[in-house]
Amino acid sequence: MPYVGLTFEPGIAGCDEAGRGALAGPMACAAVVLPSGFDVTPIADSKTLSPQARRDAATVIKRQAVWSVQVVTIQEIEALNVLWASMEGMARALRTLSVRPCSALIDGPHVPPIVPCPCFPLVRGDAKNAAVAAASILAKVTRDEIMVGLDAEHPGYGFATHFGYGTPEHLEALERLGPSPAHRATFAPVARLGQLRLDLGAV
Repeated sequence: MPYVGLTFEPGIAGCDEAGRGALAGPMACAAVVLPSGFDVTPIADSKTLSPQARRDAATVIKRQAVWSVQVVTIQEIEALNVLWASMEGMARALRTLSVRPCSALIDGPHVPPIVPCPCFPLVRGDAKNAAVAAASILAKVTRDEIMVGLDAEHPGYGFATHFGYGTPEHLEALERLGPSPAHRATFAPVARLGQLRLDLGAV
């Protein structure tokens, strides 16, 4: 169900990411500016919606709102660390909007540098603001689609089911198969397993 009282202000962007805590795959970062009169009924924090509800909401958002989704690669995550990679991704999403927002609300306690408008942190923003929740939906739907593709490229890990997060099934597959090129090599337990296989001469 959507959050009661979820509101937004036209002209103010909402930003969020998906995949920050995963062990595999890229992140997706989104910025959304909702138009005046937008019906927020289908909008909620992406984590509270079913996959079909997210896809349906994403279709509506893309049709009616100004939006941008940017993918942050595994290489960027490894080079910058996951926090600053997410900041860079959200800054890119803001910079690539077709309309410059007057300001932006960033989900969480941090704001990205080098942005085209004033930015303000909003902890649990996806549960408080419809534009942030819309960004969370676009980011989640985009990343899920990427992980389904990675599942086909790297079968056996279950990426299409757990989307790269550290579930027991994923950890078991990691133990059995070792890390794939889609895994984030510096993330525990990926780093531990990768080093163990090197020490044992398995790779």
